[in-house]
Amino acid sequence: MDNELKVTLIGTKLATVGNEFIFFGNGTEECENCKLRNSCMNLERNKRYKIEKICNDTVHDCYLHDGGVKAIAVKEAQIIVSLDHKKALEGAKIEYNFIECDNLDCEFFDFCHPEGVVNNGRYLIQKQLSNIDCPRGYNLRLAEIFRL
Repeated sequence: MDNELKVTLIGTKLATVGNEFIFFGNGTEECENCKLRNSCMNLERNKRYKIEKICNDTVHDCYLHDGGVKAIAVKEAQIIVSLDHKKALEGAKIEYNFIECDNLDCEFFDFCHPEGVVNNGRYLIQKQLSNIDCPRGYNLRLAEIFRL
């Protein structure tokens, strides 16, 4: 897992230490000829990042962000998911699959269908957490994962 700080740009209204976001990539047509494109589009698609620091107070004009963009330093964010307890082994490299469940009222639904996680994507299980008392009877455990 490469979790070093990476410098990128984000809208000034979103530039708060501790905020998390999912980088979806590519931008828009206006971004194609922007001189800051390489600084903005330098993260990995579909990964969740956490803002660790604001690099400076300089604001750059941006076609997308009202108020411009600022330089920030980010790290890949911790992602907590539910998975079959048999797969929840620290250090294991797995292909993560969403839990097949449509119980939207379940308190664990967001862990079974986490944002910023690619279904069938490759992940490293960083840490085992607690067991889940699943109302559907699945034998699940929460785990902290990072995308490979």
